[in-house]
Amino acid sequence: MEQRRILSDWHDGPGRLNRRRLAARFVDAVQADTNVSSRPAGGDHDLNPGLRPPQTLIPAAVLIPIVDRGGELSVLLTRRTEHLANHAGQISFPGGHVEPGDNTPEDAALRETEEEIGLDRRHVTLLGRLDDYVTRTGFKVTPVVSTVDPPFDLNPDPGEVESVFEVPLTFLLDPANHQRTSRMFKGHRRYYYTMTWGQHEIWGATAGMLVNLYQFLARP
Repeated sequence: MEQRRILSDWHDGPGRLNRRRLAARFVDAVQADTNVSSRPAGGDHDLNPGLRPPQTLIPAAVLIPIVDRGGELSVLLTRRTEHLANHAGQISFPGGHVEPGDNTPEDAALRETEEEIGLDRRHVTLLGRLDDYVTRTGFKVTPVVSTVDPPFDLNPDPGEVESVFEVPLTFLLDPANHQRTSRMFKGHRRYYYTMTWGQHEIWGATAGMLVNLYQFLARP
């Protein structure tokens, strides 16, 4: 099974994450793909052929934090508060706008993560980037994949984050959980991925980036 092959590539044994092998996966992918910088960014428009990305895009970055709990890998996610201007109430990765003081998307992802949930960057090991993801709301998001070493303390900003939770990586890497669904939006039917974990519905850009993570790890 493809999912089991992917997970076995990440481990030396039960609950033991091989970070060196995982980091090498990102290095090998970049070296093998010489057109990565010129390839058009994917995004919400991939499932909606009639939806064109906005011409002017706002640069943003998110952290995909993979937590090693010693027995199971999980991905840390947040639920945004309901009053935010963009993506209110949705499940998301920690992250946000790339600011003038950020030299790289990695700088932005780490800074935003510290500001949003209080995760100290000393617990974070950066592995690499996935392809940029363009949202229908006009953001060009760079997903930065990392591992996170427990124990760590979190201090979510109540103005931005309603809650923080983790979802098993085995669930997120199972294609059976990558459901394609749709809804009407401004008179048009829009398609998107969704993954339901307990009471949490992960959908839209976050689900799309998780599908991209799966596809990245599944490459030969």
